[in-house]
Amino acid sequence: MTTKLKLGAIADDKPVKLTIELPAALHRDLVAYAEVLGRETGQPVGEPSRLIAPMLERFMATDRAFSKARRVARVQNDPI
Repeated sequence: MTTKLKLGAIADDKPVKLTIELPAALHRDLVAYAEVLGRETGQPVGEPSRLIAPMLERFMATDRAFSKARRVARVQNDPI
């Protein structure tokens, strides 16, 4: 079965280290998502935590209110 996931292959980029705590159910979903994404792309994700940054990027890129606030801030030279 082929699915249309919102994420594609994970870019290999130099990360900034963050420590977060996730609810166990969310972590299980992240592991499952990594498995499905690995099958879809033919590239194993490895550590499921590698999905967090692209998921956040995708979320912010599709949040219209955030995009609008950023545009307004740029016009006003506010740091967002």
